[in-house]
Amino acid sequence: MVNAKINGIPVQVAEGTTILDAAEKVNVRIPKLCYNDDLPAWAACGICIVKVERNPKMLRACCTPLEEGMSVITHDPEIVQVRKTVIELILSTHPDDCLQCPRNQSCELQTLASEFGVREQPFEKRLRDLPIDTSTKSLILNPDKCIRCGRCVTVCQQMQNVWAIEFLGRGESTRIAPAADVSLADGPCIKCGQCSAHCPVGAIYELDQTKEVWDALMKGGEEAKTCVVQIAPAVRVALGEEFGLKPGTVLTKKIYSALRRLGFDTVFDTNFSADLTILEEGTEFVKRFTDFASGNNKELMPLITSCCPAWVDYMEKYYADMIPNFSTAKSPMQMMGSMIKTYWAEKAKVDPKKIFSVAIMPCTAKKWESGRNKDMFSSGERDVDVVLTTRELARMIKQAGIDLVNLPEEEADSPMGPYTGAGTIFGATGGVMEAALRSAYYLVTKEDLKDVNFTGVRGLSGIKEARIHIKGIEVRVAVAHQMGNIASVLEEVRKAKADGKDVPWHFIEVMACRGGCIGGGGQPYGATDAVRQQRMAGIYSDDEKSTYRCSHHNPFIGTVYKEFLEQPGSHKAHQLLHTHYRKLELYNK
Repeated sequence: MVNAKINGIPVQVAEGTTILDAAEKVNVRIPKLCYNDDLPAWAACGICIVKVERNPKMLRACCTPLEEGMSVITHDPEIVQVRKTVIELILSTHPDDCLQCPRNQSCELQTLASEFGVREQPFEKRLRDLPIDTSTKSLILNPDKCIRCGRCVTVCQQMQNVWAIEFLGRGESTRIAPAADVSLADGPCIKCGQCSAHCPVGAIYELDQTKEVWDALMKGGEEAKTCVVQIAPAVRVALGEEFGLKPGTVLTKKIYSALRRLGFDTVFDTNFSADLTILEEGTEFVKRFTDFASGNNKELMPLITSCCPAWVDYMEKYYADMIPNFSTAKSPMQMMGSMIKTYWAEKAKVDPKKIFSVAIMPCTAKKWESGRNKDMFSSGERDVDVVLTTRELARMIKQAGIDLVNLPEEEADSPMGPYTGAGTIFGATGGVMEAALRSAYYLVTKEDLKDVNFTGVRGLSGIKEARIHIKGIEVRVAVAHQMGNIASVLEEVRKAKADGKDVPWHFIEVMACRGGCIGGGGQPYGATDAVRQQRMAGIYSDDEKSTYRCSHHNPFIGTVYKEFLEQPGSHKAHQLLHTHYRKLELYNK
């Protein structure tokens, strides 16, 4: 332990703790801009400078360890003036269009400028007039607003291991841009949106499609559409943050109510189609594992989950040799989209062409997924017409003057609203695996588990492993989240196959974002591990309170198969609920 003083206040912290973190222990907030809890400090902005007695230099608190006997000064007139000058210099190359910026009132630079009382611009304005990149149809890159903090580059390269964004140029000409200076869509970008989630300003943000949804909701007469909406598991535990509630607050039934007040005709829940996914993917796993245990088709193990579209994009670009191991099951969002425009349209006697299907997702890659290939048009129409992020839904609710927090609770519509606890835990890393194991056990043994909690696959460890036994047969599973962690898992599988050995795992779950969907690129800004843990706690609380906790117990799932899909893995189910993959080049020529 290290003993020191911060502004005269004694503090004791573990050796290696930075001045920035130590200051928080004594309730002193040092301003920062380039620093983020998820990323290694690299001292780019200089706003966190502090003084240390008997040291003539100002030090950067984010990367300077507190040492024994140090006496740190975090605020005095000189320090405050230096910080203000740094902010003014950043603003001299930054547009002043705050009112039109997507980060207005949630911009870290704007907040600092307000706190430091910046009221005039003492430096000459030098804007660069760089082109805006809208090529991915999911994310928008506006390099003119970039403050060169480096967060997005670090996230993309070190957290996600995608390397789609980098710094180009030197000195004042330095700019953030897609790798090789191509468009985002033509490079390795997997649309996960973690760059936008970590950007402190409005340089990278989601493509806003709220106008398309408003237009559909407002159409009348012959142009009127039946507007149907679904909400993802992770949305219900994060949306409240946009309305002042603590992370993890479960707002499921208030969200249903808000969506109806916005004008949606029918409200379904993606948790239902998560249950549907488990029946399809679980059946797929049981067949592959049974073949594997019999010594057949060993090359088809392990089975790897396919719910995360950013991971699908990554796999097609970086690990196309693993395509045979990828589950052909669509994501719950796309399964729901397909069922809305086939099964439900038939039951409700609505022309699929007259249905406007909207999905509320925690993810920016879902916007890309809805048009990924022809399988996403399995109903004969685009199965999901528009995808909105959690942030976009929050803006719509505020625009409509809806008091979300005090709304009465309502239920989702049947038959594709009721869900099990297994469906809701899809929103957290390990949740898909846990839900699948709950039902896989039943599909093999025709018996239910006495304890459905698989705690070994929960939590924020980057790679989690577990072993379960089904009637004496060992099943080895792995869970990886945060894209940068998956390479080591897949390389072990590759090596085992190359050496002719049994693969280390039979079933692997992958989520591109840290924490899984609860930490998705479309969730409310400011996610830290503490926030992710709270959101996960909300997810598991929803699971524990559910009447049914296994997907195969959802009576409405049984009805759907009986009335429409026949049985899991049937020809009709494959037509509507499954997809295919192909190798993609890292760079489009």
